[in-house]
Amino acid sequence: MAKDNKNLNKKPKVNPYWIYGVIIAVFLSIQLFGGGAFQNTKEIKTSEFISYLESGDVKEVMIVSNTKTAKVYLTKEALEKEVHKNSKSKGLLPSFNEPNYTLKFGDLQNFENQIDTIIAENDLATTRDADIEQNLFGDILLTLLPFVLIIAVWIFIMRRMSAGGGGGAGGQIFNIGKSKAKLFDEKTDTKTSFKDVAGLEGAKEEVQEIVDFLKFPEKYTSLGGKIPKGALLVGPPGTGKTLLAKAVAGEAKVPFFSLSGSDFVEMFVGVGASRVRDLFKQAKEKSPSIIFIDEIDAIGRARGKNNFSGSNDERENTLNQLLTEMDGFGTNTNVIVLAATNRADVLDSALMRAGRFDRQIYVDLPDVRERKEIFEVHLRPLKKEETLDVDFLAKQTPGFSGADIANVCNEAALIAARKGKKAVNKQDFLDAVDRIIGGLEKKNKIITPEEKRAVAFHEAGHATVSWMLEHAAPLVKVTIVPRGRSLGAAWYLPEERLIVRPEQMLDEMCAALGGRAAEQVIFNKISTGALSDLEKVTKQARAMVTVYGLSDKVGNLTYYDSTGQSEYGFTKPYSEETAVLIDKEISDIIEKQYDRAVKLLEENKDKLTELAEVLLEKEVIFKDNLEKIFGKREFDKDKTLAEEEE
Repeated sequence: MAKDNKNLNKKPKVNPYWIYGVIIAVFLSIQLFGGGAFQNTKEIKTSEFISYLESGDVKEVMIVSNTKTAKVYLTKEALEKEVHKNSKSKGLLPSFNEPNYTLKFGDLQNFENQIDTIIAENDLATTRDADIEQNLFGDILLTLLPFVLIIAVWIFIMRRMSAGGGGGAGGQIFNIGKSKAKLFDEKTDTKTSFKDVAGLEGAKEEVQEIVDFLKFPEKYTSLGGKIPKGALLVGPPGTGKTLLAKAVAGEAKVPFFSLSGSDFVEMFVGVGASRVRDLFKQAKEKSPSIIFIDEIDAIGRARGKNNFSGSNDERENTLNQLLTEMDGFGTNTNVIVLAATNRADVLDSALMRAGRFDRQIYVDLPDVRERKEIFEVHLRPLKKEETLDVDFLAKQTPGFSGADIANVCNEAALIAARKGKKAVNKQDFLDAVDRIIGGLEKKNKIITPEEKRAVAFHEAGHATVSWMLEHAAPLVKVTIVPRGRSLGAAWYLPEERLIVRPEQMLDEMCAALGGRAAEQVIFNKISTGALSDLEKVTKQARAMVTVYGLSDKVGNLTYYDSTGQSEYGFTKPYSEETAVLIDKEISDIIEKQYDRAVKLLEENKDKLTELAEVLLEKEVIFKDNLEKIFGKREFDKDKTLAEEEE
């Protein structure tokens, strides 16, 4: 029985477009063939007509001037003649008053004169009449056709623009103002739980409480408290804001409406505001419920005080409606709004106030402990070696977001598969990190021996200076294999600091300038290879002077604007004299560290040369190679800790 029902459901569906097509085809057929499709009137030549007219067989001639056609009607006596036996209609639907013959003529005036002359000369009783043939249906069709086409094209465009939108099948023209929010269905959609969200303990606790609000509201309202209206997830890209929202959708067991900020934006005026109204209307009907707006900065940007264009700003109208719906005269009982953005600085202050987004949950980049948890989540589906050290992987990826770690795991699996391995091992992960940070290895890149030697000394200079400085990041490896856009690279493992002191920044700048300093010491000339180093150093020096107030000459001042409004200004927050002072101070800081790097390398020129020769031979060297040449690093934390334990 179930099988029969299944077959019944599989009946071919009638497409309405086929019905429209058939109706149009019928109308066109009637128009094109309406006058003669069912008739069988014989067409004769003008000479035949003249002979019939002269012999007195023609009773009437009807001249249709607009089609230059003449309809010939014979007398009763003529119809009995043998010559006219084929003039009788044999059509399927013989019409009343159908002519016996038709003929085409040229000039109307000549044709009429010729007929009148023959009638007069032969004293005939034939009558000549004139007529204009009209096709009422055809005229109406031609009049309406342009309007029909315009309406059809308009409906087609509306269907295309509203495809997938809410408010009815196909997103009809009248549903353009309906909300495009997708209602999460835990039965059909992939369920994400809080177990799938590693790290982010503080943020996870906050959003878990939001779910708890909706599940057990009495627990909180019994003491007179109110359930928060909204929570804003803020943080850098890839840190897991949308993933947290998915986990809320999976755990909440309440209707979860998900959409992007750009879904409100449309080419029609008023559509954004209409969609906001419809979204909150649906959420209220299904309350308790959650609304999640991803990338809310698309509609939540700060409103400008001046409208230079003088036109209607659709985005501002949408934001105004959102503000009203979140905390206006209407009450949104048990409707919580979650939103995510990585541009919190551009959001309107009215949107950020308490009562709309009561809580701002900052989702930061994971620390080493959280990175370990994230690795464990993404390593679950991989076939990995049992001896793989997850702690080591977490330490090797400072500054990586959750999305970056997921990418590392996937890239490592691809690298292992490319090499034909049965399991993913430690080296595959290290290769994946190198690939993501530096780009693809280009071993076939054409490079001259002279250039290769310059690159080797440049990278050896970085390694040597960083080895000699206390606060420089510990070295992992140095390579002169071209990777991405660089000809060589030195890999470091920076210490994760919450605050940075001036001596730490200066040591890092000195190490970054070690490459150019090595070229100066060895070849007594410099090259363009230090571009990325100079860019990094200049930014650091400018930050020291203008942001962190670490310059004695400029003083304890900062020109940093946390609101981000100064980016769009045309004036600087300091005078021209101060600008000159800032530029000079930045230059002095950089040049001082460059001279320091040159001095260090001149003192260790023989070790620098030895290291560069090893690098030229092996192309890739590690920390062990430096220890053989320079000895144990004095500032290694591992060594210091071991001594303290003894």
